[in-house]
Formats: sequence, C-alpha cells, structure tokens
Amino acid sequence: MIDFILNDTEISTSEPAGTTVLDFVRYHKDLKGTKIGCREGDCGACTVMVGELVGNEVKYRTMTSCLMPLANAAGKHIVTVEGINPQDGSMTPVQQAMVDESGTQCGFCTVGFVMSLTNFCVDETANTPEMAISAVDGNICRCTGYKSIERAAMTICGTMAEPPASAGGVDIAIENGVVPKYFADITSSLKCLIKSPDTTAPASSHPLTRAVPPFVSGGTDLYVQKPEHMAESNATPLLYDEQLRGIRDLGEHIEIGGSATVTDLLVSPVMRSVFPQLNKHLKLVSSTPIRNMATLAGNFVNASPIGDMTVWFLALNAEIDLVGVSAASRHSPQSGEKRTLSLKDLYLGYKQIAKQPDEMITAIRFKKPGDDFRFNFEKVCKRTYLDIATVNTAMSLSVASASADALMITGAHVSAGGVGPIPLYLNETSAFLIGKTVNEETITAANEIMQSEISPISDVRGTEQYKRLLLRQLFRHFACHVVL
Repeated sequence: MIDFILNDTEISTSEPAGTTVLDFVRYHKDLKGTKIGCREGDCGACTVMVGELVGNEVKYRTMTSCLMPLANAAGKHIVTVEGINPQDGSMTPVQQAMVDESGTQCGFCTVGFVMSLTNFCVDETANTPEMAISAVDGNICRCTGYKSIERAAMTICGTMAEPPASAGGVDIAIENGVVPKYFADITSSLKCLIKSPDTTAPASSHPLTRAVPPFVSGGTDLYVQKPEHMAESNATPLLYDEQLRGIRDLGEHIEIGGSATVTDLLVSPVMRSVFPQLNKHLKLVSSTPIRNMATLAGNFVNASPIGDMTVWFLALNAEIDLVGVSAASRHSPQSGEKRTLSLKDLYLGYKQIAKQPDEMITAIRFKKPGDDFRFNFEKVCKRTYLDIATVNTAMSLSVASASADALMITGAHVSAGGVGPIPLYLNETSAFLIGKTVNEETITAANEIMQSEISPISDVRGTEQYKRLLLRQLFRHFACHVVL
C-alpha cells in the first residue's frame, strides 16, 4: 500500500507504484482541477504542491504531477487546487489576483500558475518581485498574456510583504487565507502516517537495503521517454531515500547524495559558499518544478550528450560511488560492494555507460576549491530558459599570480556538451592549460586543441560549424571575463 495525504484526506492505495500522481488524482479521485497538458513537464498545467516532513515542519515544493510516480507521494502531503479552495466558494488571494489582473485568459493554464504562486506564499524564501516571477518559471500560458500574470504575481508579492506576512511560511499563509486552516495539522498528520505500522509503501523509510532494480528517482526523463512502461513498472523509488540525500562538507571534499536534486544544490549553504554564481547558473537548468524533482544521479545515468549537470560536474573532475544491489540487499551501502569511478570514465559511447544494471550511484564527490578557484557554466539554446542546450560547457581553473599583471593556470578542467556523442571531458585542452599564462596566445592555442577534441554533428539544434563556433566563443568569454 502507498499511504499519503491528498489535500485534507489520508489516502491508502494499492494502485501500481509507477502510476503518475496526475492520473491518480484525476482518474481515481476525480479531482479534475489538475490539468493534462504536455505530459513532459514543460507546460506546468499539472503542477501540484508536495509537502515533505523535515524535522518538525512541512516544507513544500512544486512538482509536475505528470512525471511524478505515485511511489514518490508516499508519506507526503500532495496538494491540488481543490485542496486550497475555500469551502465557502470564495477565492484565495492568489486566485483573486489572477482574476483582478485578467490573468486567467482561456483558463487552462491558470491552475498551474495558481499552485506555483500559492507555493511561493507558503515558502519561506524572500517575498520579492524577482522570486514571485521565478516561482512561475515552469508554467506556460499559450494565450501569451504573461504581463497580466506578472501583475498578479506582483499583487501577491505585495500582499505577502505586508505585516504579518513578511515572515512567510505556512502559518502566515493560513492567516492570509492563501491556504486553508487544515494545513496547520499536516505536520502531526504526516508524523502519525510515517510512524504507522501499516505504512508499507516504498519511501524514505524503506532504505537502500530493499532496493531492487529498476530504479527511478525524480522520473523527469524516464516518464517522458517511456511513460507507459514506467506506469506499469514496479521500479524502486530513490528520490526520498535518506541514504542517498544530503550535501556534506568533508573538509577536503564536498560529497553529494545521488538523489540530491538541482534545487537541493541551489539552496545548499555548502554549494553557495563555493559557487558565487550558483543561482545564475542553475536557473539555466529547466524550471523550478523540474529542478525540484531532477536528481544528479538521474542526470548522470541518462547519459545525454547535453546533460547540464553532467557537464557541470565533469568540470569539477568529480567522482561517483556505485553500489551493487546484490550487496545493498544484504548490507548497508557503507559495508556493501562499492566501487568508485571518475565521472569522466562513466561514458563509453552514445547512451552507453560503465554501470551495471544492478548498480546505483549513491554519492558524488569533488575536491573542495580554494580561493584561487574560477568556475563558469554556460548554456546556449534557442530559448534562454526551459530548453535543451545546443551547446553547454563548464570550466574550472585554479590560478596564481605569475606577475603583477598576469595569471598562471595551476589546475584546469574543461567539459562540453552537444559537441560529441557523450558529455565530454576535454582531456587534452585541460592538460595543455596547466602551467600556462592567461593571455591571447594561450586562449588561441587552447581553442585549437579544443576543436580537435570535439566532433559535433549538424542537427535540428545547429550545424557542426555553428556548434564549433559556440564552444570557441564560450571558452574565450570564460578566459577573458571570468578569469581575468
């Protein structure tokens, strides 16, 4: 059985764990407010709020229910639009703002926008105009009326900035009528649900020791590529497995759990202390609901030649821990059959990786950078956001003063995506840069070596020549504007 709370009702279901939350709430609970749109996580019409018990409070994130397996709902609070509607038939401040600013238009996408803005009000992040707009970055309005929706977001931002709302959080959202009063009881309800001996659903309480392949974490790619197969599968859910989460500063290294999501990186004090441009870089990766679901391990094993996070961590010369299920089924991962592999050695060919079917990535590690560290991530695509890269690249350099006006490179790692059949770690370029002074001669010579290491093809995203030019210019930008 899979046990969770849907709006204000406890649910216990024997439906297949691979069923999407979207299909469950619409077809099994007749909650038709959550819309079926693209079924690929792009449009945001199916957005729901997912509350997870963290310590003694519930933290909410938006997720696209079309890609969310029912297994990942176990022990969580799933909120659809019906769950925020006032019982007297009135509208919440978020809904009223959408009406007042004519942000509804045809209405199909409206529910998704409302859920995203409601989560913005419930969240404890800063209630700024920038954050209000960022909250709806995963919602598409095909009527193209974004200005009216932006005005609604600004109205909500103003409401939440007024006392006592300035503190943010669930309690303030309840006081302002953004969510119903039953939200105040969800913490205690989830505690009872998780402790219940009748809860046998695969979730964070069911650790790696019971893992059986195949595996699914966020599902943001698997449910796009083969939705029918995933809906019928009995895949082991890994997204909320506590043994696979967390971001830890180990002194010389930073270690990240395989099921850490992109949002986990984005809000991590450890990561933010190392990467000053973290927010700018990771906002280029998909949308808020997808970043809330997409895991590092999932991105790595997907083996896409343009995997954003794969390219990112290749430039950190990261390594991964792989654990075999045969060992994990008998022992804890720490004492089981584990091997460590450099991330750049994971990729053998197009969609071919050096991982066995019964292995999972449990951790990612990279050396903690020093003060001489320079890092940049770039992604060029047809749209700035919410698009697949034509070319993406990440580069990290360690530098030292060679003279009063020159820097010498003491360490280098350069990666690129979209320019070969696999995400590339550019070995020869990286090796060449070490010991060189950052100047025009070095940049030109490195670019020539880089061109010899890549093998882009012409496709719908651009010609071979265009991709070569992009990588050349991105490297020059890094050298001239990030390093110098």
